[in-house]
Amino acid sequence: MNIDFPPPSKNGVYNNAGSSRRLANYLEHEDLERMEQGIYTEGFFNLAENDIYKSKVIKEIDSNIGQLMKTDAKFYAIHVSPSEKEIQRMGNTQAEQAENMKRYIREVFIPEYARNFNKGLSAEDIKFFGKIHFSRDRSENKHNMHCHLIVSRKDQSNKKKLSPLTNHKNTKKGVIKGGFDRANLFQQAERGFDRLFDHDRLLTESFEYYNAMKNGSITDQLKMQERESETNEIPFPGEKKNTAEVQTKTGLRAGSNISMPQQTSENALSSLFPILPLDDTFTDNQQQPRKKKKRRKGFRK
Repeated sequence: MNIDFPPPSKNGVYNNAGSSRRLANYLEHEDLERMEQGIYTEGFFNLAENDIYKSKVIKEIDSNIGQLMKTDAKFYAIHVSPSEKEIQRMGNTQAEQAENMKRYIREVFIPEYARNFNKGLSAEDIKFFGKIHFSRDRSENKHNMHCHLIVSRKDQSNKKKLSPLTNHKNTKKGVIKGGFDRANLFQQAERGFDRLFDHDRLLTESFEYYNAMKNGSITDQLKMQERESETNEIPFPGEKKNTAEVQTKTGLRAGSNISMPQQTSENALSSLFPILPLDDTFTDNQQQPRKKKKRRKGFRK
């Protein structure tokens, strides 16, 4: 699951210091293309309603700006983009996938978004509108469904300021209390997806793995490679491993959202080399010499 916050460009559609009209207009561009082809379109939605008119979206976002300065952000844009495997998990048709995407936003993403501010907020406190798209520019993937969210800077009561781009994380002293931990949101939203759709996620496809390998220390990366090797339990030449036995040993099928990665032996062994160098006794080139059989004396019958 890829989640990102497009930077608020000064003159682009993501300029969030003024009205949300430009962004709302942009989010309807795919509708015109689908209507020309006779394909159904998805309207805006929020926590409880579907097929919301664009005019209502603009009015509610633009009027929920109490005590904000002229140059302050009035709303934030968020992209929620499932992988091809995740989209397939949500249904066989675009209609099924869209309904389950809305379910995921309502039951998992928005509740986690609210919780992550550490201000005792729930999903009902977040003013947002979502719009589902089915294609991506410059993408050759068969499944490209994703969701655009317009989230108000203020909560539903128009009293609390909420910024997912703050650098504060669960602060308890000072002027700013609470904060927002984006890495935690990504991880919890991913785990919530796996629970909601009973999805077995490969370790190498998890945010935890990606974050460790990209942003972690050398120690973190080595630990992650160790975990990756444990989930594979690569047998040495001539040795066979029982899948159920491996799952029991690793414990990843019981009480975990991480499933066993299926890699080629070559890739998996290459990940082992930096951590678990093979002992000479296991190399293919050094085989034990065969013992010569002693001839028995006497005549053969």
